[in-house]
Amino acid sequence: MKILVTGTAGFIGHNLAKKLLERGDEVIGLDNINDYYDVNLKYGRLADLGIKREDIKEGQFATSSTYPQHKFIKLDLADRENMAKLFEEEKFDAVCNLAAQAGVRYSLENPNAYIDSNVVGFMNILEGCRHTGVKNLSFASSSSVYGLNKSQPFRTSDHTDHPVSLYAATKKSNEMMAHTYAHLYSIHATGLRFFTVYGPWGRPDMAPMLFTDAILNDRPIKVFNHGNMSRDFTYIDDITEGVIKVIDHQAEVDPAWDAKNPDPGRSSAPYRIYNIGNNEPVRLMDFIQALETKLGKEAQKNFMEMQPGDVQSTYADVSDLIADMDYKPDTSIQEGVSRFVDWYREFYQK
Repeated sequence: MKILVTGTAGFIGHNLAKKLLERGDEVIGLDNINDYYDVNLKYGRLADLGIKREDIKEGQFATSSTYPQHKFIKLDLADRENMAKLFEEEKFDAVCNLAAQAGVRYSLENPNAYIDSNVVGFMNILEGCRHTGVKNLSFASSSSVYGLNKSQPFRTSDHTDHPVSLYAATKKSNEMMAHTYAHLYSIHATGLRFFTVYGPWGRPDMAPMLFTDAILNDRPIKVFNHGNMSRDFTYIDDITEGVIKVIDHQAEVDPAWDAKNPDPGRSSAPYRIYNIGNNEPVRLMDFIQALETKLGKEAQKNFMEMQPGDVQSTYADVSDLIADMDYKPDTSIQEGVSRFVDWYREFYQK
């Protein structure tokens, strides 16, 4: 299968591309390698896929030295002309869109970046699929779309009309845009709501990396909402295993869908939404303790108020994923944290 994976210099995109390549798929990777966080980490991920930094040129393909069936192109999703050209020339069998401007808090500082990448960019993905006959589309959404919803665990049948960050609003818009294209053009579209992904090659703006760096360097960590928070931490390998299952089992029409009592996660169009989470929320203080245990060092903690745009807890109902894909993430927080810290020490030589 020839698959376009966007965001391959990113955390999830890198891991997904590697697993697809290892099983023999042809992967075209795409990323704009922006400087939202340390680009050296992004180039490190690409190097892990056999893409040499010196070979990367804007708008041109670089070929992997490790995987002969892998090419990478540095390109911005919002570049409509060159995105259309890429789709027309490459003729993909499937597309997995993981590229996005990430981060809830950063959306307060630079909202335009989220519209350009997450809305305009996603529109170019949909148009590329439409005009070149790509019927198999999967894309990253986020648990943040649940917003003010206090009913837990979060179910895909819940309505998600009250986001509390622009990032969440752009992800909600992706789901609605994808449904429209599924309805109008029979694109089999599946949205994946990821729950607090962590593990090796993770993002430096997220808690595991921030906390680990601070603890090792004797700096205090910021503990928001005075530690009264919980997250459905989901290990990276569990996330990518779920994504691959979705790629291999594209969305279909739900014959039981009732327009008089509509389920937001299903449709009379070939459209589906899944949660991918561990289905086992972890208290923030327990997560910190797992890091402390692995690092053999206690964290200095600054307890702070809740940040704007944050939610107190996340908890994924994954019953649909189990029913349709016979799959449930199950890596424990202790095992996942241990693997992450081992990678961190090796990569940063600490």
